[in-house]
Amino acid sequence: MACGAIARHVADVAARRGWPVDVHPLPPLLHNRPERIAAAVERRVHELRPRYGHVAVAYADCGTYGALDDVCARLAVPRLPGTDCYEVFAGATRMRALLEAEPGTYVLTDYLATSFHRSVVVELGLDRYPELRDDYFGHYRRVVWIAQHPTARLRAAAEHAAATMGLPLEVVVVGEMLLEHALAPLVTRAVAQDETLRLNSNSKA
Repeated sequence: MACGAIARHVADVAARRGWPVDVHPLPPLLHNRPERIAAAVERRVHELRPRYGHVAVAYADCGTYGALDDVCARLAVPRLPGTDCYEVFAGATRMRALLEAEPGTYVLTDYLATSFHRSVVVELGLDRYPELRDDYFGHYRRVVWIAQHPTARLRAAAEHAAATMGLPLEVVVVGEMLLEHALAPLVTRAVAQDETLRLNSNSKA
């Protein structure tokens, strides 16, 4: 299962690597209510386990403050490393450097750039009360788009999001390489477990 904000990227990586993986996204707007993520993941694990030999969680901690780790440990399912999807894409070192260089940084991913109106403007009520913009974003100084696919369409979406906040946009191209590296152990672990079961079964035959 995957966070809906990164599910397409997970599916793209799996297809590129030829991994036998089905991706089941959870609603991306759960990010606006992170206290609900752990319970939603637990429900989905129970739903998927009768259908699959292995289940993995394509979520970072994402603001659950360890609650998701508790669920994953109890259900014996692995998850992606990191505190949030920004680290998954850009790495902890780069994210720390970006935020240390300018603490007032608002970060966009490809998903957040394209869904900014629904995920942020509507959720914060700015479509109804645009005068609240500075109350929400007045302490920010820039927007950094950590771009997975820096296409013209996505750049236009990121520019529009930054303009909505009244902030300058900077672009840092990160691609999907770190996501791919983070996903690989989840898949190889399942493959290794299957191979162990196969060998044990053959030795008993």
